[in-house]
Amino acid sequence: MKQGHSDPADFRGTFLRDPEARGHFGAASGILRMTPDAVATPEDAEDLAALARWAGKTRTALVPRGAGTGMPGGNVGRGVAVDLVARFRGVEEVDAEGRLARVRPGTTLAELNAACAPHGLHFPVDPSSGARATLGGMIANNSAGSHSVKYGAVRPWVQALEVVLADGTRASLARGEEAREPAMRRILDRVRRELRPHRARIEARWPRVRKNSSGYALREFLESGDAVDLLVGSEGTLALLTGATLRLAPLPAARGLALLEFTSLERAGEAVREVLRHDPATCEMLDRTFLDLVRDGGDPGYPLRPGLEAVLLVEVERDGAAEVERALAGIAAALEGVADRVVAAADPDEQERLWHLRHAASPLIAARAGGRVSMQFIEDGVVPVERLPEYVRALRGTLERHALPAVIFGHAGDGNLHVNPLVDVAAAGWQRQVEGIVYEIADAVAALGGTMAGEHGDGRLRAPVLETIWGAEMVALFRRVKEAFDPAGILNPGVILPLPGQRPLDAIGPYPAPA
Repeated sequence: MKQGHSDPADFRGTFLRDPEARGHFGAASGILRMTPDAVATPEDAEDLAALARWAGKTRTALVPRGAGTGMPGGNVGRGVAVDLVARFRGVEEVDAEGRLARVRPGTTLAELNAACAPHGLHFPVDPSSGARATLGGMIANNSAGSHSVKYGAVRPWVQALEVVLADGTRASLARGEEAREPAMRRILDRVRRELRPHRARIEARWPRVRKNSSGYALREFLESGDAVDLLVGSEGTLALLTGATLRLAPLPAARGLALLEFTSLERAGEAVREVLRHDPATCEMLDRTFLDLVRDGGDPGYPLRPGLEAVLLVEVERDGAAEVERALAGIAAALEGVADRVVAAADPDEQERLWHLRHAASPLIAARAGGRVSMQFIEDGVVPVERLPEYVRALRGTLERHALPAVIFGHAGDGNLHVNPLVDVAAAGWQRQVEGIVYEIADAVAALGGTMAGEHGDGRLRAPVLETIWGAEMVALFRRVKEAFDPAGILNPGVILPLPGQRPLDAIGPYPAPA
């Protein structure tokens, strides 16, 4: 994409082209690196609109940026990195009676929950990076977390959005209301005309998964008619977010935890489906690869027996201690003969001891890496829950064929698994190997009826395999949506929808081996 040769004349914020500023915005939590040509920090929404108008005239790419916690590269790119944290931070209002909060996109999840806690409320979607992750980034990715089995992903919790469109128009969207701005109404009318003839095909083709942050939410938009649904999860490719109104949930009164052991992967999959009947708040899986690492690394805080294929950690939330005890007893009774062992904990200290097993792997991965680099490139696949054992076997088989050590864990209640491979970046051809694995796992996920992005988004990393997952017809519909919102292609190009010739590791750059 052609870049502007001069700075935006009517832009009041900070516009920097120095290497230090650009370098800071060229990397994020994931494996991709792309140094922008400049960094813009708008003063307010109107200033962001002026930046968008300049970008449209000069055909300059804009790459919206929050805290940089996103994994698949949707927050790095050429053009101008747009800082949506520095001047876009704060909880503007907490409406305790209506259970709503108005926030700016640079506000972190932790900051919002701190403001809501005195009212007995919280925003229940909880990615592990929530201490740093901004709500704008969570909305952009349709993020989820360990409690998504109960609360779902971000999308249904978003009540209203304030955005800047690609042409610089400021617009407001709320559920159940028509857009007020003519520019937004024209865009949505065009999108509806494009999608309605294909409604049956979209419904038939849509993956039957419990959560998804891949592609654009065409099915949800057609079902609700709310543009909010379409913009959530669009990764800054359709509009730039300047504000949001979010729904809140009551803080849970009491929690309990059950740890379930399995020597059979199939029985673990059967148990997940049974657990879902008991209204769990979480249902986390630790695969054999995870358990072996923790067991070999020392004291995990819990006695791990040899031969375990998987462990499930099932948390319940109830209105009181007695209800928690009954829920844990019900899960144990239902899984008798399925799980090899069930350990239940209602006491908070005992729960913390069991949860320690889940958190024990991260320092061990770093300590055991040796000459390898922890590299998350197949970290977010999601499949129908009933096909979870097949997905685990596919992951294990691919990793074993490539002699690539890794640990597998994740949100079993949603069929969403994370993979942490350790890559020898000193070995010749490691990039070809990694890229080949991306395509291989994409084929497996597609065959199982899932997507490559359960909660992190497609970003740049997974954009090249979008057609593998969705098929050519669906990707063509995604492109029509993109063209309606952003005809000049200035908003985060190469994210979700690949640019011509784009490959998963195009932006990985040099990756030095650890010292």
